[in-house]
Amino acid sequence: MLNAPEPLHYTLQFPAPHTHYVEVAMTIPTGRRPAVDLRMAVWTPGSYLVREYARHVEAVEAQAIDGPPLSIEKISKNRWRVDAGGADPVRVTYRVYCREMSVRTNWVESDFALLNGAPTFLTLMEDWARPHDVQLILPPNWATIMTGLPARPELGEHSYRAADFDTLVDTPILAGNPAVHTFEVDGKPHYLVNEGEAGVWDGPRSATDTEKIVHAHWRMWGGRLPYDQYLFLNLLTQAGGGLEHHNSTVLMTNRWNTRARGAYLDWLRLVSHEYFHVWNVKRLRPVELGPFDYEREVYTKNLWIAEGVTAYYTELGVRRAGLCSDTEFLDGLSGLIRRLQTTPGRLVHPLEMASYDAWVKLYRSDENSPNTTISYYTKGAVVAFLLDAKIRAATDGCKSLDDVLRLAYARYSGARGFTREEFRAVAQEVAKIPLHDWFVSTLETTVELDYTEALNWLGLRFASAEAACAAGGWTGLETRVAQDRLLVSQVRRETPGWHAAFNVDDEILAINDDRVLPDQWKTRLKQYQTGDRVSVLIARRGRLRRLDIVLEAEPPNVWKLEPYPDASDAQLVRRAAWLAGPAPLPS
Repeated sequence: MLNAPEPLHYTLQFPAPHTHYVEVAMTIPTGRRPAVDLRMAVWTPGSYLVREYARHVEAVEAQAIDGPPLSIEKISKNRWRVDAGGADPVRVTYRVYCREMSVRTNWVESDFALLNGAPTFLTLMEDWARPHDVQLILPPNWATIMTGLPARPELGEHSYRAADFDTLVDTPILAGNPAVHTFEVDGKPHYLVNEGEAGVWDGPRSATDTEKIVHAHWRMWGGRLPYDQYLFLNLLTQAGGGLEHHNSTVLMTNRWNTRARGAYLDWLRLVSHEYFHVWNVKRLRPVELGPFDYEREVYTKNLWIAEGVTAYYTELGVRRAGLCSDTEFLDGLSGLIRRLQTTPGRLVHPLEMASYDAWVKLYRSDENSPNTTISYYTKGAVVAFLLDAKIRAATDGCKSLDDVLRLAYARYSGARGFTREEFRAVAQEVAKIPLHDWFVSTLETTVELDYTEALNWLGLRFASAEAACAAGGWTGLETRVAQDRLLVSQVRRETPGWHAAFNVDDEILAINDDRVLPDQWKTRLKQYQTGDRVSVLIARRGRLRRLDIVLEAEPPNVWKLEPYPDASDAQLVRRAAWLAGPAPLPS
């Protein structure tokens, strides 16, 4: 019988947390080799951009345990070689600067620390499968550590073990004095960990509503929770975003958001989205997303499933949890459709290629991105809606996208994952109709989507177009104010500003011969009518020029979903079943 590999051991300290550093000491078993190579991840799963985490690492040193210093050499941007000379084990120390407030990076300050695995831990080059032990030594004024890593008290206070490096990367750590709210679903403990409530955020209400979302998704996936515990690490830091993990998620939001309906609804959607990833992505995943290569981009055409389908169930989860009205749900879905249908890039970039190009497009967007690409979150969610309705219509309401996901999970949630062909085949098997041509059209081309079948089945329609302003002209330009200057920030394709040859960063100075101050632009445009030709004085890189533009009427919102007023009884029943989801599970 082979001996289990010796674990790597890390000790993390925060001797001066106000300076934003964590100090790391790692003990490395070498097997008495003459040299060992270490490396650091350059990206983290769920966020598809090479982030070069090693840029925040400094003061890397090595020594033999109870012995002399050892030579350590940096051999690439994220790799180091320790001249161990047969010493076993060796000790490597380094510091990490932690002051990037996002869900995929690190933040350390006097009040708390958020540590993600990828930007924190070096590991052995050749063996990521061995256990990785972590011990934290907290500042005197911190009392709590919350992480999905299992505790190992026999290794010392505040000690934890990751079964392998993948688990270490996938399990963030929050330390400080957060408010912890606990509830139980399916016999499993769940923790809403609010850092920064400050007497403003409504902790009990948010915990109660989070529990309702957990119930809704648990019910949809068939009533089995695939973890022993789950943590919602909710940082109320005036930032935003979320990132899924195997048995936890990191969320960021504004501490005031429980006090405004719209903002709170957005937070509930964030909770719903990241929690749905427990199944879709963390266990049911495209075959390309594992095992991970943490040093290179990982390309897949199936991020529209991973994120787009999840974005669709984001909205459904909140509605099925009873946390929003039918109108609020339809408004959220309408927003996705409108965002898609008003983005010129939908006619340029197919959905599968938007998935494939995430590394160089979605995560590296610029002012021209809306003209050249589409978000696989947005279009993926709309396609999921249409696929759901198509399956319901084909099976007379007996099956839905819920059934597709459950069947795919049963078949492909193991170590391998699914291919694009396998996911399509499962959908076709559930729908019992040919779907090949539909998938090709919606995923591989830029043909406009057809909403007719979905609306007819569910008794919905797009509301009458909201009239544009009675008076006023529209340029189609997006603007921003910087240092008291009115600047063009975006020029969308086929708008009046596009045809008039405006450029991003043009400074707008006047309309005709009248000066326009930064806060007067929108008001001044209302003084003109559709069809008026005006001359706009701009400064482009310091040189003045005039651009003639013909103002148009602002396009009305023709993508607002509403119930069809004369919906049949059958349509009402179908819509109710869609919104309610699967029947409640036994207690």
